[in-house]
Amino acid sequence: MGFKFEKEEKKETIFVQIASYRDPELLPTLRDLFDKAKYPDNLHVCVAWQHSEEDKWDNLDEFKNDTRLTIIDIAHTDAKSACWARNLIQQKYNNETYTLQLDSHHRFVENWDEECITMLKGLMNQGYDKPLLTSYIPSYNPEKDPDGRVNVPWGMSFDRFTPEGIVFFLPYYMNEKNLYPIKARFFSAHFAFTLGQHAVEVQHDPEYYFHGEEITLAVRSFTHGYDLFHPNKVIAWHEYTRKGRVKQWDDDRTWGQKNKDCHRKVRSLLGVDNEDDIKEEKYGLGKVRTLKEYEVYSGIRFSDRAITTKCKNNGLPPGTEEDPFNDEFKHPINLSNSQFSKDDYNFAAVILQDDKAQELHREDVIGFQDLLKQKDFQIWVKANVPKPNNIIVWAHSLKDGWAEKIHIPL
Repeated sequence: MGFKFEKEEKKETIFVQIASYRDPELLPTLRDLFDKAKYPDNLHVCVAWQHSEEDKWDNLDEFKNDTRLTIIDIAHTDAKSACWARNLIQQKYNNETYTLQLDSHHRFVENWDEECITMLKGLMNQGYDKPLLTSYIPSYNPEKDPDGRVNVPWGMSFDRFTPEGIVFFLPYYMNEKNLYPIKARFFSAHFAFTLGQHAVEVQHDPEYYFHGEEITLAVRSFTHGYDLFHPNKVIAWHEYTRKGRVKQWDDDRTWGQKNKDCHRKVRSLLGVDNEDDIKEEKYGLGKVRTLKEYEVYSGIRFSDRAITTKCKNNGLPPGTEEDPFNDEFKHPINLSNSQFSKDDYNFAAVILQDDKAQELHREDVIGFQDLLKQKDFQIWVKANVPKPNNIIVWAHSLKDGWAEKIHIPL
């Protein structure tokens, strides 16, 4: 009599990456991550636990014997940056089938793991060899959770180039009727689910500080052959404000210089303003696609900070080589009422100048006197011009004419 042996299916494991810095939401995040997973024993969660003895609540004792959790124990005084911490985590990858990168302040839907795997497999069945699910996911408020959770999936749209050359994004509400994930331009560092090999192929540069992390990961993932998608349904929620809580840059007096160094590396990697003095290898671009191909796909050209109309209007990628690029400058101007002494301003001129002090753009802020009712306030300037070298805010008084002239170099 013969015996029939059923072939044992290989477990589909997930390597979950969580960088945490003095975060009271870490424990609730870990609990919810495991509780809401359909297959919690298939998770390998690695936490870069950057903590202070001052924070008595920051205690992981309940997980110290949990074999599903790897803890990298880091005194907060030794922490260097989020990217540095994420790189440490990626060294703990152990050939898991998938990987999920998160922050330490999240909540999850029931069976989130199965949902992510199903989406990814669906995309692979459509012919995408290396799909990657990522987005600025909807928000929650820990002070009143679960009330206040946003239950519409979010995508990521282009916001602006900062003066330092970093691309910033904004979330937007996606169409709830989407049956499948939609193509994306950008990468969110707080939610990215893909094949496990991504933790090896596209590791974080530990010398990066903060700004520039996400745009470089988008380009690097794309050039390594990954196709970016936004999930078409809510998988998890993210806390955006971290109100009143200590961040790494609150404790690190050198963070400003670290961020400047990071800006320089980003400009070099992506060729922003044609800067290319740093040649990256390990943390550089992939060989499957080119930077030019990403620029056509996304509608963002780094050399002159230009974007296409399709990108500006948040049309779905990909773009085409025929799409025209347009200069785009958008920037907040931070001012204080202590900089202005009169009480009868009728407007202020905002002037953008090039490196020869020639005017590129001017717009007048009407009702400027009303803004001065606030101690600190912000004016946004937006124009279809190349990056200026200088911004001038020139207040105009009804009685005395042109008054205070504020120069803001970029």
